[in-house]
Amino acid sequence: MADIQHYMRPGTLQLAALPPLSLYVHLPWCIKKCPYCDFNSHELNPQANSHELNPAQLPEQRYLDALLADLEAALPLIWGRPIHSIFIGGGTPSLFSPAAIDQLLGGIRARLRLQPECEITLEANPGTFEKDRFRGYRAAGVTRLSVGVQSFNDAHLQALGRVHNRAQAIAALEEAASAFDTFNLDLMYALPGQTLAQCEQDVAQALALQPPHLSLYHLTIEPNTYFAKFPPCVPEDDTAYVMLDRITELTQAAGLDRYEVSAYAKPGHTCQHNLNYWQFGDYLGIGAGAHSKLSFAHRVLRQVRLRDPRLYMDGALGLQPARERVPGQLPSLVAQASQGCIAQEHEVTRADLPFEFMLNALRLRGGFDLALFSERTGLPLGAIQAPLLAAEQRGLIARDLHHLAPTAQGFDFLNDLQSLFLP
Repeated sequence: MADIQHYMRPGTLQLAALPPLSLYVHLPWCIKKCPYCDFNSHELNPQANSHELNPAQLPEQRYLDALLADLEAALPLIWGRPIHSIFIGGGTPSLFSPAAIDQLLGGIRARLRLQPECEITLEANPGTFEKDRFRGYRAAGVTRLSVGVQSFNDAHLQALGRVHNRAQAIAALEEAASAFDTFNLDLMYALPGQTLAQCEQDVAQALALQPPHLSLYHLTIEPNTYFAKFPPCVPEDDTAYVMLDRITELTQAAGLDRYEVSAYAKPGHTCQHNLNYWQFGDYLGIGAGAHSKLSFAHRVLRQVRLRDPRLYMDGALGLQPARERVPGQLPSLVAQASQGCIAQEHEVTRADLPFEFMLNALRLRGGFDLALFSERTGLPLGAIQAPLLAAEQRGLIARDLHHLAPTAQGFDFLNDLQSLFLP
């Protein structure tokens, strides 16, 4: 098991209390890798070589065993801390059956104390093969679905490499609205060849489905993606800014508040898991390539799990061959898994903490109480006094003795604002 004394040794910080803790679970497989995606996702390729994972048989059980072994090994790092939210992301988590999600959540509940109102989100992609599963996920304990639509235009969906069409997206969202009390609709804009009118049509169709929460992302060309190698023709920046202005007008008229740079919600439907990220809370990440940020009395730690699913499973399961185990049974030598699936681990330095905090907190339109900075970083507010003054002089933030928030200009030029806090 993890050596907790190693993390509790004297350090350079002094945290008065630990922040809220969330759990992130990564399920890394997709039917098809989207050309814009830089997440740790792995395509189910029917031409895979025999020594690779068999894509025709998603390794549900072995991966679930690995996740729970990973969680078991990490327990000493978070012992006694309640879980405020769970996010099951990917990849395409909805490729996993409701029975698998039920087993996963049952294993989590057996090991962790969940808050009574713990938000449990599962990402899902539209399509008839997943639509009928939504009620099964709800029965398993999922409280919130996040549906990755990206567009309602079939030509744009094809350009984005999505495996669903407009009709399947609408059907999936209608089912989500029927099965869940709250759900999120993921949409993108500034797509290849997209006009302002087409962007408005996408947003209008999304709003017609009355989502309680809407995530709207500007398509960006990320390194190490297909689009980076073969860049599509996307709208110019000025056009994209006009699209965003129009999106903000339409969502506001529909009663959705833009509470974060890319997030719009009706009252009572903000994403609690993401809010914990933006408020520099803690999160334990399990699964291939998952990231963790964990606070201790004198330090803040970051971890990254192995990205390759096969190596992750081998590491989490203590390199125990699958043929020697009974399916569903965790390995007896869990201690071997304590570091077996962790690829990187490092302590966040005092110099980096201000930027890491502000990088997240400045994304919130309503800002944050200044006391939160010291609570989450263990540093005095004086550590950011110079960049705060510079941001204020440039009109990028507004603050008083207790609270700080980005101005409209600061929200529009968020990268410029955040960069002021670089070490």
